[in-house]
Amino acid sequence: MNSASPTPVIAVTMGDGAGVGPEVTVGALLDETTATRCRPVVIGDAGRLRKAADVLGVEVEVVAVDSVDDAVFTPGRINVIDLGLLPAELPWGAVSPVAGDAAYHYIRVASELATSGAAQAICTAPLNKEALHAAGHIFPGHTELLAQLTGTDEVSMMLATPAMKVIHVTTHIGLIDAVAAIEPGLVERTVRRGDRTLRDSGVESPRIGVCGINPHAGENGLFGHGEEAEKIVPALEKLRADGIDAQGPLPADTAFYLATRGEYDLIVAMYHDQGHGPVKVLGIETGVNITVGLPVIRTSVDHGTAFDIAGTGKASADSMVEALRQAANLCA
Repeated sequence: MNSASPTPVIAVTMGDGAGVGPEVTVGALLDETTATRCRPVVIGDAGRLRKAADVLGVEVEVVAVDSVDDAVFTPGRINVIDLGLLPAELPWGAVSPVAGDAAYHYIRVASELATSGAAQAICTAPLNKEALHAAGHIFPGHTELLAQLTGTDEVSMMLATPAMKVIHVTTHIGLIDAVAAIEPGLVERTVRRGDRTLRDSGVESPRIGVCGINPHAGENGLFGHGEEAEKIVPALEKLRADGIDAQGPLPADTAFYLATRGEYDLIVAMYHDQGHGPVKVLGIETGVNITVGLPVIRTSVDHGTAFDIAGTGKASADSMVEALRQAANLCA
């Protein structure tokens, strides 16, 4: 490895081997811009990456290495810490407990590399929650899994696109449970994590728009049962007293539009679909998932395993390229 290189080492997890993860990983690592930004080392399966390269019709040298220090970064070469957990005959596009278990261990090893300092960031290809659960790893997704692996009590999910950034107060729980879970302390901590992340990335005075829960943010009590006044307003008062520019509660049906116009640097969504829907309308291939609050940097594609097209070569690597770019930027 060229130790003089200023670019960060990024541990790239291959995701669920039955999905598009191997294909988007190969595609992103062969993108000419990736090598200028970072030194990626895949945690995954060398044989599966070679099959993905065949599917994509590209020539690549997939080299198994024992550690980050053994990686050599040259054009057309992919370094992989090969855990050897996938059978050669694993079918594309089907839920597999074996693939789910392997995906868990890719994340575990990447987390160990990042927390030890061997890697400066983690970038993840998609896993399949059903496969993960079938393997006995009961987590809603990467966010919660990485929180446990790093001993972090509370994290937030941020979605970043060229047009706007969105952070979520609640994520992978049902809507009724989400409304019950929202309370001033959680809202306040979420906004603070978002504000800190933007400041760390170079935004001097982030402008943050905070969505309401009900239509029209409750319309002064006309809709809902006073959730905005009870659950959100007290948090905003404390944040503004501390000099954080947090505006709201805002009607969610206009807040995202205002963000795309440049009026807000960050939108705070109260629940999963409130934030995910607008981001994915903008283009799922450009969205990046950033876990905020971890002791390590972690970015991810903002799409799933796409079993319907896995193994066909149709999957776009654009989101993975962008996720690697954002990880490298956050390292800087």
